[in-house]
Amino acid sequence: MIKVTLTNEILKYITEIDKNRYAVSSVKLSGAAVNKLRKNSKKKSSYASTKIEGNPLSEKQVDEVIESDERKHYLKPEQEVRNYFLALNYLEEMAKRNEKFSKKLILDVQKYVEKGAFKEKIGLRGPMPPGVLFAVYDSQTGSPDYIPPEYTDIPKLLDELVEYVNTTDDHPLIIAAVVHYQLVTIHPFEDGNGRTARLLSGYILDVNGYGFNGIGSLEEYFAYDVEEYYDSIQMGLPSLYYSGRDNPPHPEIWFHYFLRMVLLYSSKLCELSESSSGKELEGSLSYLKGKEKELLLFLIENYKREFTPIEVSKEFGVTNKTIINRLAVLVKNGFVVPNMVKERIRSYELSDFTKQNVKKIKKLIG
Repeated sequence: MIKVTLTNEILKYITEIDKNRYAVSSVKLSGAAVNKLRKNSKKKSSYASTKIEGNPLSEKQVDEVIESDERKHYLKPEQEVRNYFLALNYLEEMAKRNEKFSKKLILDVQKYVEKGAFKEKIGLRGPMPPGVLFAVYDSQTGSPDYIPPEYTDIPKLLDELVEYVNTTDDHPLIIAAVVHYQLVTIHPFEDGNGRTARLLSGYILDVNGYGFNGIGSLEEYFAYDVEEYYDSIQMGLPSLYYSGRDNPPHPEIWFHYFLRMVLLYSSKLCELSESSSGKELEGSLSYLKGKEKELLLFLIENYKREFTPIEVSKEFGVTNKTIINRLAVLVKNGFVVPNMVKERIRSYELSDFTKQNVKKIKKLIG
């Protein structure tokens, strides 16, 4: 299995990524904004990851396919991007449950990736017909680019990977890089190996706090230069798995590449998060009228905890109904949240979005 020695360069990458992780986590967006960004990111990932495998659809076509009726009949390229999107949704749910990395999880993800394919394409690959070599072939020359391990070795290799993930004290970024490399290299399936590897590598990042709130697409960075991506995985080694790819002599080639892509991705997310926060705040405030902005400022100054409309109405010298109407607008735009008891609003409080952006709100309202 691939192993890494922590060099100064690798430690520097990890330190810089951790800084970006902290910066992104400190930017608070409303739930609606996060959900919108996440969905857009999953579309971008579906486009980029399938593009690496030669999918011909444009980014606009991918967006249209994902948004279209699920009952429609899809061509293979369309089904591929929908499958990837569904797999991302599935892993998002698994991450919420903190589902352990397992052989079952690997098989379930590949099943999503190959949804709609022939049965023999789903699950671990088996023996080939006599005289037929299972390999990844060069589409132009017809010669084998990569000859993976024998199918009989696959269960043992996957067990070894699962045990590593669940017992190692390696840094999560290193674990994600190992998972990515091992799944591509073990090549446990007839099809969908690369997509499954990228999905599960992302899952490792997500469950360990390096998912950056699901915003942005790491796959886009792998797809930017597909040749460099494959060269980094292959590391100039012979095509036969047993001739060095099982334990590469210079694993730092892959780890440097992987961490550099994560650093580029996380750096971009810092910019995206800050920009999204500013735009969302300005956009939400633009829907408020003068009296509603006045109420919001009053609440920020005077109510750090929950409050009722009646106590605020006394302070403002207006009716309870007037305050309730103004609060409804603040709730709609994410500044205030209602506290419910038996389907009735008992009280209100400032949203986390408001609490995190107090200084900006005061400055923008003036």
